[in-house]
Amino acid sequence: MIHQLANPTRFLKLARPLTPILFYCGLILVLGACGWGILFSPDEKLLGNTVKFIYIHVPFAWLAIGGWTGIAIASIAQLVWRHPLASVAARAIAPIGAIFAALCIITGSLWAKPTWGTWWVWDGRLTSVLVLFFLYLGYIALANASSEKGQISRVTAVYGVIGAVNIPIINRSVVWWESLHQKASITLTGSSIDSTYLLPLFISVLGFTLIFTAIVFMRMRAALANIKIEARMRRMAEDTHEIGS
Repeated sequence: MIHQLANPTRFLKLARPLTPILFYCGLILVLGACGWGILFSPDEKLLGNTVKFIYIHVPFAWLAIGGWTGIAIASIAQLVWRHPLASVAARAIAPIGAIFAALCIITGSLWAKPTWGTWWVWDGRLTSVLVLFFLYLGYIALANASSEKGQISRVTAVYGVIGAVNIPIINRSVVWWESLHQKASITLTGSSIDSTYLLPLFISVLGFTLIFTAIVFMRMRAALANIKIEARMRRMAEDTHEIGS
């Protein structure tokens, strides 16, 4: 299935109708979950009303990490199997992942001020997420330096794989180092979050994930269109050169 979707024609055939479906379904879920959580979920006994940041901060954090995971997988596919869509997918993900990482940092700071009494602390979790944001910026710079629009170099792909080392650091940072940031509330064995907050949180995460995916699909379709236009222009230039000679 994955090998079939690596064909640009098959991918476009699937992505064209799927993009608006994903985007609008995600938007409905996000608006519904945030409205439900903000208007109807009670204040938490320790965090008070600020607990409602959870409905946007957690999805931003999840997708900032998930975005780089997608880049790493696409980079491996490019390096090992040379999938024709792998570099296009990785390049499409990077700016969206950077935006979500920035939003994660911003909403985290807004949440930290009333909770911790400060906008920022240099602990393991916050610092490693900031590193992730700069990794995204570095990836974008390397991708833009590639020779062909819409493609990335092998060096950029290697960078995408190496950068994934930061993902487990983010995940385990609250365990490895002393931190003001709370420990993981959702694990493979269960959740310490009350169901009152948990259900709208899951719906919000799902909604933002659908929106993220839709935007990546839009960027991939645009990149493939640019590649096609550039290839056509090169052929026209070659034909003109042959006629002139």
